[in-house]
Amino acid sequence: MLRKTILAASTAILIATPALADPIEGNWRTASGETAAIGKCGGAYCIVLKTGKHAGKRIGRVTGNNGSYKGKLTDPADDKTYSGSAKVKGASMSMTGCALLVFCKTQQWAKK
Repeated sequence: MLRKTILAASTAILIATPALADPIEGNWRTASGETAAIGKCGGAYCIVLKTGKHAGKRIGRVTGNNGSYKGKLTDPADDKTYSGSAKVKGASMSMTGCALLVFCKTQQWAKK
């Protein structure tokens, strides 16, 4: 009986506890003021614009965890793709895209 009670209590706790999202998941305000949604897609995180001229366009795919990510970022205006990285700290994120690993541009995004 005790074993069944412990098993039932453990199951209830697991069901009641929501899975913790990775810090990068959620809606972000981009440097240009648009909203980008970041969520799981396969074994990575995809970045999709939700507002603005390019709404619905996927602009990135990164992998990583715990605030540090690397992957590919696309400039939606010209469809050029760059090596990129993202660093999340609290409700802010630094997004960096680099061409030839030398010419880099960093933007600050804020979690909505």
